[in-house]
Formats: sequence, structure tokens, C-alpha cells
Amino acid sequence: MEKIIITTSDSVSGIVVGGRWQAVVKLLPEKDAVIITDSNIADIYGDDFPDIPVLKIEPGEKSKQFKIIDSLAKKLLKAGIDRSGFILGIGGGVVCDVTGFLASVYMRGIRAGYVSTSLLSQVDASTGGKTGVNAGSVKNVLGTFRQPEFVICDTTMLRTLPDDEYLSGMSELIKTGIIGDRSIIDLLENNTAAIMRRERELLTSLVSKAIRYKASVVAKDEKEAGLRRVLNFGHTFGHAVELFSGVKHGYAVAAGMKMATLYSYRKDYISRKDCERITDLLKRYNLSGDINIPPEKMEKMIVHDKKRTGTEMNFVFIKGIEKPVVEKIPVRELIGFYKDYLKGIVVI
Repeated sequence: MEKIIITTSDSVSGIVVGGRWQAVVKLLPEKDAVIITDSNIADIYGDDFPDIPVLKIEPGEKSKQFKIIDSLAKKLLKAGIDRSGFILGIGGGVVCDVTGFLASVYMRGIRAGYVSTSLLSQVDASTGGKTGVNAGSVKNVLGTFRQPEFVICDTTMLRTLPDDEYLSGMSELIKTGIIGDRSIIDLLENNTAAIMRRERELLTSLVSKAIRYKASVVAKDEKEAGLRRVLNFGHTFGHAVELFSGVKHGYAVAAGMKMATLYSYRKDYISRKDCERITDLLKRYNLSGDINIPPEKMEKMIVHDKKRTGTEMNFVFIKGIEKPVVEKIPVRELIGFYKDYLKGIVVI
């Protein structure tokens, strides 16, 4: 078991990796605590939940809407939760986003913590303090920065994930290896069978490495003013894919990472060897889907991306493994590259 601390200017957050999630009961206040979870997680783990009120949401992105926040806030009021209250989110990325956002705005902010149940949320969504809900079809346009008091990442829970959910999380793990810790890439390449068997010790090591890197970035740039933007590698095209096709977040980001890697290669930022290494790794974990969105629709979705400033986009390239770089790229240039990709002009 490992405990990783994220310290920012006004908060301290502790992430426990490898411990058993049931120990969360020791971290809760004696009163005025509630659980937010989804119906799938409640069915699997509900018998072991702490003996406090449980508020359920439906699984999936449809619960990341302001009307759900409004409904949950009314339930907190009815339960008598005041500014001394505590919300425990038990679930994956959607539950963590909803819990964190609600905790950050309810009575101008109450305490919260997470039990992170999916690989995607353990390596990404539950760590770093970003919260977000969607506005219509625009992803995470309403959000706050709010560090949870704690996050528990019990990798035993990953055994109950459906295969597509597990591989979706693998995409964000690969992303972290590409931009920040090449040892993750080495482990993913050399232990594929064991990782696909979801061996606990190996997963605990991988999740710890990913969180340590993200913690180092967040501690330096909590509000994404500069350095933290590198964590968006693959997300510009990826968010468009997710919105257009409805595929799971990790699969969309994997498609976006493939595009960003090819774009980096076209600019002569990375070698053919690194380009092939990344694309081969995505294939190894069944994350090599192509993008085939009409260019005019791609442009429309990119224009609504939070990373856009005016007519330019903060786009994350790589100049090698562990060497991400953010550049402002005109949206018209991004779309030009995308059109060439669709025509088959962009190749390794």
C-alpha cells in the first residue's frame, strides 16, 4: 500500500493506492456524511457500504448534468446536511465528477472524498481536483477545481469492471506513460498478459506511477494555467470523437492520441521509432480505432473545446517519450491536418 500526497496552495489531498476500500469507514466523520454512487456500483458493493445514507445516480454521462446536481442538492437539504457535512463518492469517473462538483458548490463548499472503482478514475478522474458536468452535449463545460480530502484506489475493485471499461482506463494509463513516465510504457509492453489478467500487484504499481506523475504536475499547476495542460494529450480530437460517436472516454482519447502522435511525427517532433512504438502499444490493448468524422463537424466540435482561445487551440504534441509540449495551433491548421488524415496522406 502507498499513500501519495498532493499539496496545493490551499489544500492537501491524500491518495491511498493498494489498500482495501472498506477501510474508508475510518476516514469518515461520525455524523452528517452521505454516499453518492451509481446503481451498478451499489449492486456490486452496496452490502459493504458504510452505514450512512446512500444517494444513487444512473451510470454514465447522462448523469453529468446540472439537473442531477440540483436534484442531489435538494436531497442533501432534506437529509439535513449543512456546511459541516461530508460527501463520499463511490464509483468511477462520472461519480467522482458529480460528487466533487456538488461538494464544491453546495453551501459554497463542503468536504468530500472518493473510493475510486474504475481504472479510468484511479489514474485520472479522481486525482487532481478537477470536477465537471456537461452543458447539453458540451463535455465538462461547467466545473470547478476542488481537491478531495482523500481518494482510495483499491485495485482489487478493477476485477469487476467490464472489459471495455477496463481498456478505456488503460488508455489514460498509456497517456501518462507517453507524457510523463516511460517506465509505465515498459511495464505495459513487457507484461501484457498479466495486465490483461488484472494482476493486483502489477496494477497497483502502474496506478501508483500514474498518480505520482499527475500529483507532481498538479502540485505545480493546480488550475491548468500552464504545465497541467500536458495532461490533455490526445483530448482535443478525443473529446470530439467521444461527443460524435458516443464511445467510452478512453477509446476516444486513444483515437486522439493516435492523431496527436501522427501530427507530432508530421512536424518532425518525434522519430519514426517512437511513433510506431506508441501506435503499436495502442493496438496491443485494442485501442487503435480510426476517426472518420466529417471535417465540418470536427471543426464545430473543436471550436467548443475548453482548450480553445480565440481562433487557436492549446494542442499537446510530443517530442519523444516523456517530452510533451503545448503549442497554440490555429483551428484551421488542425482541421487541415485532419483532412489530410482522412485522405490517407498522413502515414508513418
